[in-house]
Amino acid sequence: MARSILITGASAGIGRAVAARFLADGWITGLVARRQTLLEEIAAGQDRAVVLAADVTDPEAVARVFGTFAARAGRLDVLFNNAGIFTPAAPIDEIPLEDWHRARAVNLDAMVYCAREAFGQMRRQSPQGGRIINNGSISAQSPRPGSMSYTTTKHAITGLTKTLSLDGRPFDIACGQIDIGNARTDLLQGIIDAAEARGDAPPPTMDVAQVVEAVAYMASPPPEANVQFMTVMATKMPFIGRG
Repeated sequence: MARSILITGASAGIGRAVAARFLADGWITGLVARRQTLLEEIAAGQDRAVVLAADVTDPEAVARVFGTFAARAGRLDVLFNNAGIFTPAAPIDEIPLEDWHRARAVNLDAMVYCAREAFGQMRRQSPQGGRIINNGSISAQSPRPGSMSYTTTKHAITGLTKTLSLDGRPFDIACGQIDIGNARTDLLQGIIDAAEARGDAPPPTMDVAQVVEAVAYMASPPPEANVQFMTVMATKMPFIGRG
């Protein structure tokens, strides 16, 4: 039976690039995002692609996604818990509470909903077990200026990863986290273009293919091995790292 992976935030950026890789490698690949038309573009001509349009901030929608995918694939081997958003940068007292609530809903609540459903599915299936890969970000280690909402939610993901790693042991469920810095995606390209328009030096970046390779590696070990944390970043990024 082909291995299976479910990818949130699959319609663009890192999620889309990772989805293309796993489809090319023959995995049954669940594509989760709100924009169905973009998911259908990725799935075109791919009989192992499963389009699962949903809002991951809705726990009932998330439960339906995992139920539908498990029924189609037979089991869930890997979750790439990837969906996330940036909100405008500002000091904490200038950040609208609506921006904080939006960031928390996608970057933390939705990742908990997805991890919860994946953990339950992996615990129930036979043979038992699986792997959850959380997208943490460099901001899970070191903040950027004005990034309270994003940095706070991404630090919380590190706690989620550590807890799932511990709680998953009796059920052969492994959990790891990839912390990514400045992969060139459409979103980062907008930041680059804005910097150049201001006459500023663009930020250091790396090809998103490096992230794809890292996620593929994290998904590949046998059950007795786990990549707990991996940092993949542009070499010249200013960075403090884990203290």
